[in-house]
Amino acid sequence: MINPHPGLPELQYVKPTTLAEASKFLAEHEGVSRPFAGGTDNFVRLRDGVLKLDYLVDVKGLEGVREISFDAKKGLTIGAAVTMNKVASHPDVLKHYPNLAEAAGSVASYQLRNRATVIGNICNASPAGDTIGTCLVMGGVLKVHGLDGFREVPLSSFFLAPGRTVLKPGDVVVSITLPVPPKGFVGTYKKLGRNTIGDLSIVGVAVMGYPAKESPSGYLFRIALASVAPIPFESLKAEAVLSKQKITDEVITKAAEAAMESVTPIDDVRGSARYRKFMVRNLTREALTEVWKKLNK
Repeated sequence: MINPHPGLPELQYVKPTTLAEASKFLAEHEGVSRPFAGGTDNFVRLRDGVLKLDYLVDVKGLEGVREISFDAKKGLTIGAAVTMNKVASHPDVLKHYPNLAEAAGSVASYQLRNRATVIGNICNASPAGDTIGTCLVMGGVLKVHGLDGFREVPLSSFFLAPGRTVLKPGDVVVSITLPVPPKGFVGTYKKLGRNTIGDLSIVGVAVMGYPAKESPSGYLFRIALASVAPIPFESLKAEAVLSKQKITDEVITKAAEAAMESVTPIDDVRGSARYRKFMVRNLTREALTEVWKKLNK
């Protein structure tokens, strides 16, 4: 009989004191070790037997992982151990990146957001990650420490497949930096779940728009979609529709339809592929309309 209340398997807890020590240990124990900060995904997968490890490597005390700061030239830096609730309520985030605060606040429940982190959401590489789309449209860049030291990885090239990224054995993501937003930008995140609180997204749409003289329409938009393809991605076709002509309700509808045509969803217990495609169209149109109205105020 399957145990309906499985417990965590026996494993060893490792707490390195430096990034170099963490990278070395993770590389030497490839496949049987994993870094963690909040652990909200790791613990569930370990409990359910989906993830099998011998070691959990705690990175919460390492250099730079608890940092959350804003610089007028560099932008916003969020460390790997900064929780969703801290991001959603941080004054600099609320002032300069309100769309990120909105996305972070949509994740699961308040209690879980006291443990969950933006970097964990990203490194989990789930197509349904709620903060990923906003970090994509904001041009996020990850700071990664590996066996050869630090390197930067644009978020746009980070994901390979569900649960798979470009990270190599020994890599630890230390932080993400979001550049200073374009002047006059407006952004939002729309999420569809089976219930209002605590559910994974059936569809997630992150939209950002801002004035741009170089665009024929006078504006540029960035649109990222979640839970409707093997990886979160930016809908370049939908963005192109909005940049080539004057923005009207009809053009917004065309862009939403282009977004719908760009997705490759699957059927699962939370929704059919057909339903997801139509909801991509609807949520994209809703998000674009909201952003456009605010841009014109």
